[in-house]
Amino acid sequence: MQPPSDIHAITAGPEHQGARADRFLADAIGSLSRSRVKALMEGGHASVDGAPLTDPSATVRVGAAYVIVVPPPAPATPQPQNIALDILFEDAHLIVLNKPAGLVVHPAPGNADGTLVNALLHHADDLSGIGGGARPGIVHRLDKETSGIMVVAKSQRAHTALSEAFATRDLDREYLALCWGLPSDMAGEIEGDIGRHPTDRKRMAVVTRNGKHALTRYHVERAFGTAACLLRLRLETGRTHQIRVHLAHINHPVMGDPVYLRRIPAAAAGLAPGPREAALAFPRQALHATSLGFRHPVTGAPLAFTAPPPPDMEMLLECLSR
Repeated sequence: MQPPSDIHAITAGPEHQGARADRFLADAIGSLSRSRVKALMEGGHASVDGAPLTDPSATVRVGAAYVIVVPPPAPATPQPQNIALDILFEDAHLIVLNKPAGLVVHPAPGNADGTLVNALLHHADDLSGIGGGARPGIVHRLDKETSGIMVVAKSQRAHTALSEAFATRDLDREYLALCWGLPSDMAGEIEGDIGRHPTDRKRMAVVTRNGKHALTRYHVERAFGTAACLLRLRLETGRTHQIRVHLAHINHPVMGDPVYLRRIPAAAAGLAPGPREAALAFPRQALHATSLGFRHPVTGAPLAFTAPPPPDMEMLLECLSR
């Protein structure tokens, strides 16, 4: 059973008039740092006169009733949860599965549970501790809104071997992406070091300093005039958001990408109204890990798996084809 949340209720006096809300609450509570109070406010755990208070810089009002709720600490290790998995293959050493869009791979700030790791712990009783307590079995990851094939280790021997395979790129992995526009070449390479965006730390970017080498190969599978296309992509390196960053860098961003597609692309004008509206309204990055091939980490046998795009991408493809 989880411990109860701590609730702090404070009424602002005349001496607090004009103060910042985060500083006022931190000083009044005493046991919480200002940065902790700020994080709680931004996370939706504070209110003023019953209304949500999410702006740490808000000005304190005399006589207003402020409440801040400190939630119980998250479990030190992820807990099993009964979440359905689309398993393509399983033996004593590994699981290959088709991850749906919307599923986070492992617990992280903002996603303490409901993740693939929680589902795996419920599915495989002996998974806990394989490769570490926080991310048991995980040897690679897909972004939350990216769907597709993943492999998970069920034994320490498999974890070690699979981690090495991903580190050395000793495997075959392909993605499908619906992107805006049509590259000038039907097949090619995108090369550019990837690092943190210089002004937006939540994004990655092609950078000239302090980045890591990144190389993406692409092939145009289908073209919808010059307005859009379906690309098949192979990663020669494995950088954060690599495909999304590289495609945005060459001005062919992935459809629906909430981070790297910042405005309506000019190529959208080349679609008929129905397909254009469907593409612009697509609620996630249209990116799918469609195939994965590797040698079994214990037996050495070659394994290869494929998964078609999920229904939402298939529907968008059909709409674009019309």
